[in-house]
Amino acid sequence: MTRYAYSAIDVTGQTIDGVIKSDTLGEARSTLMAQNLYPVKIEEKKSGLNLEFGKPRVKKKELMQFTRQLAVFVKAGIPLTEALQIIADESPDIALQRTLMGMVEDLRNGGTLSGAAAKYPEAFPEYYVGILGSAELTGKLDETMENLAGYLERELETRAKVTSALSYPGVVMVLAIFTMVVLAGYVLPQFKPLFEELDAELPPTTRALLFIADLFTVYWYLPFTFFSSIIGWVVWLIKTPKGKAVRDRMFLKLPVISGIISYSILERFCRILGAMVKAGVPLPEAMKTTTTATSNVVFHERLEHARLAMLEGGGFAKPLAETELFPGAARQMFKVGEETGTLDDQLSVASLYFDRELEQRIRRFTTMFEPIMIIFVGIVVGFVAVALVQAMYGVLGSVKD
Repeated sequence: MTRYAYSAIDVTGQTIDGVIKSDTLGEARSTLMAQNLYPVKIEEKKSGLNLEFGKPRVKKKELMQFTRQLAVFVKAGIPLTEALQIIADESPDIALQRTLMGMVEDLRNGGTLSGAAAKYPEAFPEYYVGILGSAELTGKLDETMENLAGYLERELETRAKVTSALSYPGVVMVLAIFTMVVLAGYVLPQFKPLFEELDAELPPTTRALLFIADLFTVYWYLPFTFFSSIIGWVVWLIKTPKGKAVRDRMFLKLPVISGIISYSILERFCRILGAMVKAGVPLPEAMKTTTTATSNVVFHERLEHARLAMLEGGGFAKPLAETELFPGAARQMFKVGEETGTLDDQLSVASLYFDRELEQRIRRFTTMFEPIMIIFVGIVVGFVAVALVQAMYGVLGSVKD
């Protein structure tokens, strides 16, 4: 059970501070009210042994569910502070609970919903806060929150598709390498004393495998250094700014994976920009926020160049076309949207177009990759099996002689 520190008012109007144990924040509140205590503030009490490094991030799935729930409450006319309080009480996610309780305090002190959300960047992306601000000005908070929930849901689906497509080949490759290491590092060394004792003439395949076995047993420091270097290089690609730039450019040059990555980025760009434009966010501000949210260095640089061209009066469709990031169909949609004043609708259509193309590319990738990996693993295992069989025949031949 979690320990919650609370500040409550009893029936006489006095303030009482204390600690209560409960499974959830909502249960703690109900327990206090059953004791005729009106809770003013409840928050998780951290143990001295539980150290936190940085603020925990709210998961995208939790954010999507929160957005959908808030849209329902706002549409039903429930006050924001009460709605946030109810969602926080029912949420099992501690990070979201802390965020919403902090937002409730800000709202009670006269703050706005977008202003309160802006204080928690670990929970709310920049584009989310921008859309909330525009929704408050237009008075369409319930409709905007519902649309936001839909956009977040599609983002989760897109991310799941890309992760699934890229994780499968990685798992198969790791299994293939693991099989090779076990065969060469454990199985083959068991036969090596027998081969040396009989002084048998071994075929080239077996000698090659024995050499690999020696790498993992006698000269183990060589593969250890090699794999350590690979791990260090991967960490450099993921953690450092220069490494991320190299990684982004490298991925965009890979034959099949580049298409998956490009279309996932373009789908997200059109979806976020369309949501912000539809919510009433000015196009320059929406373009700035969307460009900042683009993680790939190549796309970020070209979209930033397009944004500056827009500020100089270059329009919308032309600067984006000059980036050479968008296919012809999307460029035509942007042009029609700019000329007819339906840019938000055209961006939504473009995001659906990229989503369908992304799904087809993922399906094509997995269809092509599966037989390739099966053949690769078969070759590795078959090569080891043939080498062992040939070695045994060589041993038997030497015994007969």
